[in-house]
Amino acid sequence: MYHLDEIRKDFPILQRTIYNKPLVYLDNAATTQKPLCVTNAISEMYNTLNANVHRGVHFLSQRATDLHEAARERVRSFINARSAAEIIFTRGTTEGINLVASSFGEAFLSEGDEVIVSTMEHHSNIVPWQLLRDRKGIVLKVIPIDDAGNLDMDGYEALFTQRTKLVSVAHVSNVLGTINPVKRLAEIAHAHGAKILVDGAQSTPHFAVDVQDMDCDFFAFSGHKVYGPTGIGVLYGKESLLDSMPPYHGGGEMIARVTFEHTTYERLPFKFEAGTPNYVGTHALATALDYVSVLGMDVISAHERELTAYAMEQLRSLPGIKFFGESAEKDAVVAFNIADIHPLDLGTLLDRLGIAIRTGHHCAQPLMQRYGVESMARASFALYNTKAEVDAFVAALDRVRKMF
Repeated sequence: MYHLDEIRKDFPILQRTIYNKPLVYLDNAATTQKPLCVTNAISEMYNTLNANVHRGVHFLSQRATDLHEAARERVRSFINARSAAEIIFTRGTTEGINLVASSFGEAFLSEGDEVIVSTMEHHSNIVPWQLLRDRKGIVLKVIPIDDAGNLDMDGYEALFTQRTKLVSVAHVSNVLGTINPVKRLAEIAHAHGAKILVDGAQSTPHFAVDVQDMDCDFFAFSGHKVYGPTGIGVLYGKESLLDSMPPYHGGGEMIARVTFEHTTYERLPFKFEAGTPNYVGTHALATALDYVSVLGMDVISAHERELTAYAMEQLRSLPGIKFFGESAEKDAVVAFNIADIHPLDLGTLLDRLGIAIRTGHHCAQPLMQRYGVESMARASFALYNTKAEVDAFVAALDRVRKMF
C-alpha cells in the first residue's frame, strides 16, 4: 500500500505555502525535494563524524571513510554494477559525461572518429562532445526523433560507420519523458564495435536501473534528482574500460606515488577521484537510495506513471493545449504549451497560485528547434505528488488560460 500522506510527512517543504497558497511542487525533473532522513544524515555527518576520509588513522577519519565506502557499495547495489571499483563519485551527471568525453576521448578518439547523440539530449550531453570536437576534430552525429518523441531506430543504425566509437544518449528525456530503449541501443552500438554511455539523470529516480542488464559501458546520474543532496553524482563504467582510461583530474587521493620525474596512479575507482571527496554527500546519497528502496522502485514507478497518465487526461480538457512527447513509453514528465500564451507568463502566473513548474528551453535547445518553438512549459512528478495536486495544477492552468 502506497501511503502518500505518510510519505509527504517526510518532506517538510511540502507543508509550506507560497503567496499564501499551498505549495504544489511540479519541478521534480530539475531537482527533487529531500526527505528528513537525508537532511538529518547531512547534519549528523557534520555534527558528529566530520573528518577527511582515507587519510587519517584517528577514529573520526576511520568512521567517515567506512561510511563513504559503504555509500559506494550502496550505489553499486542500487544500479547492479558488478564491482564497487566501477563506481566513481562525481559532482553530478554533467561531470560524469565530461569525464568520459575527456578521458575516454583522450584515450580512444582521433580526428574523424564519430560520436552519436540524439535530438532529445540535454545540453550536458551535447556540449562536452562539441568541446571534444573542437579539440580533436571528431564528428558528432544525431539520431532523429518522430513527432511523438521516439527515437528513429532505423535512422540510428544508419548513422554507424567504421569510425563510430561512442553513443551517448539519455535514458529518459528531461523534456519529453520518452523512455529510450537503451538495451537495444547498446546491442546495436556493440554490434558495430562502439561503446555506449547512458545519461541516467531522469531514469534513476523513477524506476529500477540495472547497468549489467542494459549492458551499457558508462552510466551517469545525479544525487539531487533522486532525493539526495546537490553536488554529488555517480559515474559507472565497466572496469576494463576505466582501467584503460587516463585520469580526468590530478591531485591528492588519485596517486600511488609522486616524484618530480614521474607519477603512478591509484587503483580504481580512486584514479578518477582527485582531492577530498564529498564524503558528506556520499553518505546522504546512500541514505536517499535506502529511502526509495524501502518504498520500492517498482511501486514508485507505478504511482508516477498513473499520476502522469491522469495529468495528461485532465490537461486534454483545456482548449488550445499542445503536448510535446506522447511516446507509449513515457515517464513522469508532461511538456506542453497553451495557445499563444508564452510559457514564461504561464509559469509566472502559476507561481502566484502556488504551483511550481518549469518553463523555458529546459537545456535542450536543439529539441526546441525540432518542434519549432523557443520554449515549453513542463510539469514533472515525483513519488510524493498526488492527484489532488494535479487537480489544483489543472484548475490553476485553466484560470490563467482564461486571463488571456
